[in-house]
Formats: sequence, structure tokens, C-alpha cells
Amino acid sequence: MNTMQWFVAMMLIPLASEAAVSFRHEVLPILTRQGCNAGTCHGSPSGKGGFALSLFAFDAEADHTVLTKDYRGRRIDPVDPDASLLLRKPSTAIAHRGGLKLPKASREYRILRQWIAEGCRADEPGSPTCVGILLKHEGPATLRWPQPSTQIKVIARFADGTTRDVSHLAQFTSSDEAIATVQPNGTITGVRRGVAAVMVRYLEHVEARAFTFVKPVAGFQWKKTPAANFVDEHVQTKLRELQFQPAALSSDPVFVRRVYLDVLGRLPMPTEQRAFAAEAKPDKRARLIDALLKRPEHALFWAQKWGDLLRLDPTQVSTTGTHKFHQWLVSAQANNLPYDQFTRALLTANGSTFTEPPANYYRTAKDPHDALETTAQLFMGSRLACAKCHNHPFERWTQDNYYGLAAVFQRVERKTGSRKDELFISGKGTGEVTQPRTGQVMKPFLPGKGYVTVANSTDRRAVFANWLTTPGNPWFARVEVNRIWAAVMGRGIVEPIDDFRDSNPPSNAPLLQALAADFEKHRFDRRHLLRTILNSRTYQASAQPATQADSDGARFFANYTAHRLNAEQLLDAISDVTGVPEVFAGLPAGTRATALPGPYLKHPLLKTFGMPPRTTACACERPTTPQLAHALELINGNFIHQKIIHSKGRLQQWIAGEKSDEAIINELFTLALCRQPTAKEVEAVQQFLKERPADTKRDRHFADLFWAVLNMNEFLFQH
Repeated sequence: MNTMQWFVAMMLIPLASEAAVSFRHEVLPILTRQGCNAGTCHGSPSGKGGFALSLFAFDAEADHTVLTKDYRGRRIDPVDPDASLLLRKPSTAIAHRGGLKLPKASREYRILRQWIAEGCRADEPGSPTCVGILLKHEGPATLRWPQPSTQIKVIARFADGTTRDVSHLAQFTSSDEAIATVQPNGTITGVRRGVAAVMVRYLEHVEARAFTFVKPVAGFQWKKTPAANFVDEHVQTKLRELQFQPAALSSDPVFVRRVYLDVLGRLPMPTEQRAFAAEAKPDKRARLIDALLKRPEHALFWAQKWGDLLRLDPTQVSTTGTHKFHQWLVSAQANNLPYDQFTRALLTANGSTFTEPPANYYRTAKDPHDALETTAQLFMGSRLACAKCHNHPFERWTQDNYYGLAAVFQRVERKTGSRKDELFISGKGTGEVTQPRTGQVMKPFLPGKGYVTVANSTDRRAVFANWLTTPGNPWFARVEVNRIWAAVMGRGIVEPIDDFRDSNPPSNAPLLQALAADFEKHRFDRRHLLRTILNSRTYQASAQPATQADSDGARFFANYTAHRLNAEQLLDAISDVTGVPEVFAGLPAGTRATALPGPYLKHPLLKTFGMPPRTTACACERPTTPQLAHALELINGNFIHQKIIHSKGRLQQWIAGEKSDEAIINELFTLALCRQPTAKEVEAVQQFLKERPADTKRDRHFADLFWAVLNMNEFLFQH
């Protein structure tokens, strides 16, 4: 369109009125609602087809320029609005790679057309802006068949105190479409039993509402199950509501194997199994839990979990720093250092990375951005990296929030020490963070409190740490509770375990809140928390669902979630069963894989089964799903074979001692599976042994038996 045509179009536009379409409050939300400015479309950093919008309309001014002036103004045509590319492409009047996004008969098309016809105005300076949204729906948040449906209305609140229904402009998304679907008009409908959230976006404002969907099960009658503590009460309340039956209690052999692996990271030896089986007192499980929590292996195994999160790796922390930091983590676990003190020690650390091991926290978190992203993910369960460049697409975090949190860590000073690889960490009184898009110098940001002024003489990290660890903080206790729960239950109440947001609801919110409140009440005592979970009937339940109808109940903890041993547990288990300890170069003899201070990725089995390289603070670095490489290593790998046939291994000792076939079978099953073989299994093994050629050595066939047992899912999985 030439200059004269533009001038004529402007002359034909009526004077602005209250009915004029708002660019910010109507046009931009429509582009978001239709997916035009999503990261997979024109909202990607490079845009699509030469057309780039800000992600989810976080930069209104830039978007207005792109729409009206970029591409020589050819995207809009006020003289003939229907000829505008902004309308023709998404309505497929001309070819559009994104398909039909804007039907010509839709309300959204009419609004965009009206805005173009009115001259593509930007909003007047000083006009009221939206400050938030409210979600409303009729009835309770628990929806039941035969009509598991409700409609959400979105009310926008403006700075001048007015409100407006913007449901037709908002974007609705279901957190789990297998549980519930949501229509563009905000109607949510249940698909099957469960919990799902609807996330609503209007401009930069994101809200979510969780719903529970209850679908009657034919013939369901709740079977009252004894509750060991408040954990079971909350779990059973949710199960009864959703009509899932809790699984039966696990057997003693299953429980012993499970609790040893969870608390110590290793299998119980036959003598330990027999000692527990011989116990006659009814509280023997509780007493075993207490005993295991006091053993040194517990501190070593659980310190390794934090080593993953804190990125203990010689390439990042130095060899000396890794060992010093690991020793500090082991000591913290052994002495049951309260979690709030543990966290403050890390966040406010000062001094040499050799003499003050927590100072290594700022060795791996190399700059303010890394420090804030790591801290938010570890202690708040929030993934903030997206907010560095734009407002967070799935949470309420804004770009301003991101740089306000970066200001907390801006004044961390890192100086080289006199010894090789030594670093000194300290706070300083100067250093500011500037928001790159606005140029504003940011004050430290405390979620829920806003941007605060901190005196130069006060360490901003201490102010943040005090806010974070104060009882009642909406993130701190819940995140650690969820992390510990997932470590022993096979899945978190929130999944993924470090992704806390309203649009990712917990499977049992009252349970999570009750555990967090108890954690705070007991002054952040992690051992108390772990003991509470382990003593619950929920933890001690069988991995086998009560009935076929209850097979989906694991996400609500109707049964225990079976999961594969991690790489270190598996290596130690293979070593224990074969009687051949693993030797790690540079470490004392007898060091177990579950006590390694850093990654040992040169080891074939550890690398294959997912020992994390510790390059990020994300729990996702440690894979949990079975992979083809696992099967190939177990079936064809030389590592297990060499362990089984080792000249000083258990098998050769049994053969040399002329142990009977029956004794070898029983001992092998006890070592690997923590139970005696069934009659059917004994019969199958004996038949296999009978079929061996007369000239075949006895140890060869038993080596095959070892291999078969070590490849059983019952051995490879915690159940």
C-alpha cells in the first residue's frame, strides 16, 4: 500500500471510541489463543517465513511494529481489511503452512478485521492495563460422571479497578488430555479418572485450576485398610474418592529388599534376611527402618543423591573440591543436619572451596544467571531459564522476576586462591543487574514480597535464604518433601519432581501439604520425614494392583511403583551377588559405587545405565526408563560375564566347596532376589542341569544360571 492509500484509509477511519478494538487487550490475546506467537510458530526466536512475533505477546510494542510496519506494511490493509495477509493466511484464503487457524466466520476473525479497519491503532498511552485474571466456574472442583464437565470463565482485572470477561480471548490448555480435555471456549470435560489442571493464559497472565474427575467403577465397594500414619489417611482418602482399592501389604522378603535398597542403596545379605525373618515382634519393620537409618551406608548413599544435584564433578569442582564437598554432604546426612540449615550453608557460603566445602556451590554456579536458575530449581522446584529472554510461557514468572532474582546473586565474588584449583567465595557490596529489554536496574526480588531494598552492608544472599527457609514458604518444604517421597516411592506427588507450577498439579495435594507441614513442624528433619514415609502402609504396599481395575492407581499410590535400580545400585548388586567387589582407580579398596564422590563414566555399566555426568542441576540427568542399550549390556556385555566366571568369585568358591545343586540354587535366589526359589523354579533349574552334556564342567551351567537370574526383571527392578 502506497503513502496516498494509507492517508486515504486513515481519513476514512472514525474517531476513536470506547468500542474501538484494543491492540494489547484483544488483538494480542487472539494471536496467542490461535497459537500464532507460540514457540513452534511465529513466536520462535527466528520466527516463521520471515514473520517473527514476541513469544506469547510479551513485547507489545515490538509486535505492533512488526504487524504494521515490517514487510513494508503488507501484512495489513486498512482500505480492504480482508486483503490483509494477517487475515488471508491463517484463514487459508492463500496457502498457510500452519493450516487453518482463523476461520472467516469466527469471532476472532471479526475482531482482527475490525482492528485493521480502524487503522491498526496501538493503545493510547496511559490507558488502563490488565493487572491479573480470575478464573470462575460453577460447582465444585470435583467433577463426576455422568456429567464430568464445567466451563471456566476468565475475568480480567484492570488497573483502574474495572473487570472484563475475556474468556473468548484467553487460551486454555489441559495438563493431561488423557484425563481431561478443554475446548477453546473453556469447557473442560473428563476422559477418565484422575487429576488434571486447566492452564489459562491472557497476555502475560497465567493461572491454573486443578480438577478431580471421578468415574464410578462397577461394583466398587471400599475395603477399609488400616492406616499406619497420616500418610495413609491422605492416600486412602484420595483412593476412595477416585474408587481405587489399595494394594495388599508387601511380603517380608519384598519389604526387606525394598527398604535396604532405598535406605542403604544395596541388597540385604542372606544373614540379614534371615535375621529379619526370625524376628517375631510386630514392630520389626519399624525397628529395621530405625536401624538402617543409623548405618553409615545411609549417609553415603543419600549424599550421592545430593552430589548429583550439586554437580560434584572434578571437571567443575576440581578433584580436591569434589572430595571435600562430598565429605561435607556425607557428614550432613550422617549428622542429620536440618534441611533449612543445610540450604543456608550452601546459599550463603563464603571462604575457600577447600576449607569451606559449601562454597563449591558457587563454583558450579559460575555466574548470577546460573546461580539463580540452579537455586530456583533445587529449592523452589521452578524452572526459570525461559524467563531470561521473555516472560515464562507456563508460569507466572516474568522477565523482571528473573533479573530481580539474578540481583540476589550478582554480588557473589569469586577469587583464585593460592593453591591449585582453589577458589575463594565472598559477598561484596557493589554490583547491579540491568534488565536487558527495559534497561532498568533491578532490585532483589523475593516471590510474594516483591522487589526489596537491601543495604549494601547486608549480603543479599542471606536475605533471600532467610525468606526461602522461613516456615510457610510455599515452595521450600514441599519441594524437598516431594524429592524424598519420589526417591523411595518410585514417583513424585508432583512429576517431574522439580517442576512445581499451578499447571502441573500434585496427584494428591492434601498429602503433599500434610507432609510439608509435618516437615516444618519437626524443624526440617529429613530423617524424621523419611522414617514417616517408610513406616506408612503406602510405602509398604505391594507393587501388584489390588485388581485389574486398579492398574491406573499407581499415580495415586494405590500400589508401589516398581522402578529399575539405578546404575550404582545395579553395579553394587551384581558385585554382591557374584562376590567380586568392583575396584575404582584412585579410591580406597572397598569403595562401593553408591559411595562414589563423583561421576565414573569410564565404567561401561555405570555409563550405560545412566550415571549422570552432573553437568546440570536437573534430576532428569539420571534416566529412569529402560533402554535398548541396557538389554544389550546385560545380555551380551563382557562385564557381567567376567564377574560370574571370576576365579575368586562366589560361583568358583561354591564349586570348589562342592556345594550341592539345591544349595547353590537357594543361595543364588536369596542373594539376588531376597527370597527362596519357588518349586516351579527349582524344577526348571534342575531340568536344565540334567540336560547338560556329561563332558561339560559343572561351573559352566551354573554360570548360565547366574546370568539368567541377573537378567530377571525381579533382580533389575525395585518392586
